[in-house]
Amino acid sequence: MNKKVYIVHGYGGYPEKNWFPWLKAELEKMGIGVEVFAMPNTDNPNYSEWLSYLQNNIKNPDISIYLVGHSLGCIAIVQYLNNLEARIKIGGAVLVAGFISPIHLHELDGFFEVPLDEEKIKNSVGKIIAISSDNDPHMTWEQAEELEKKLGAELVKVHEGGHLNEKSGYKEFPLVLEKLKELMK
Repeated sequence: MNKKVYIVHGYGGYPEKNWFPWLKAELEKMGIGVEVFAMPNTDNPNYSEWLSYLQNNIKNPDISIYLVGHSLGCIAIVQYLNNLEARIKIGGAVLVAGFISPIHLHELDGFFEVPLDEEKIKNSVGKIIAISSDNDPHMTWEQAEELEKKLGAELVKVHEGGHLNEKSGYKEFPLVLEKLKELMK
């Protein structure tokens, strides 16, 4: 079964930013199909548009599919899983700097209006690994722990990693690749 990875950037992001090009290149070297999505209206994101985009562009979701998200891309992935048909299960997800409750950016509150069915989400994915920093300027460590507890994620702490993006020095992110490889075994 051919594995496929989809990468979902965050608020104001785009495919050529952060560690996404590096991860794409590394996965391609391994012979894994990968696509970095260019999410719609990245500077003014809308929950319905982002959910529809994922639903329309993740082709034939099954256990060969793996999702990687950064920041807002994580709650978009979680909401995608929340809306999957009950019989569908994907292989896994790596959520980097992810959160499942509102943060200080109120323009993103629409992503949290649809309640999460935590059991359904857990049943729709093989495993979730969350990678978060203990000094993220956009979310608290408690929000990372909330994701761990509510979704049964494995939580990996990066000490003083900021928002785990290019601005924090992450143009490459071997930990994400390592955790993705663990999921794909």
